[in-house]
Amino acid sequence: MFYNVLKVKDLIDLEDGKFQKKVLMENNDSSLTVIAIKKDEIIDTHTSVSDAAVFVIDGKIELHFDAEKFTVDKDEILMFKKDVQHKVLALKDSKFLLIKI
Repeated sequence: MFYNVLKVKDLIDLEDGKFQKKVLMENNDSSLTVIAIKKDEIIDTHTSVSDAAVFVIDGKIELHFDAEKFTVDKDEILMFKKDVQHKVLALKDSKFLLIKI
């Protein structure tokens, strides 16, 4: 996969059932993952072991952190610190990159 130009939007398809993910790169706690999630689907509350950024390739998602929520639209990025509980809600069929560093 290295030294290839990838069309991220085409790396994963939306399917019925649970969200889909494909790990593109991984090294210890760092990774680059593309995720597809259908409208109204939720990725339940979890915690990241690394600082992270979410870049929305297509669609619109909402990230919930305790009492705060952030809407992230196509071509937008949200960064957050590790060890913070959060969940993801798809407001539209969506694809996004999860970058853990």
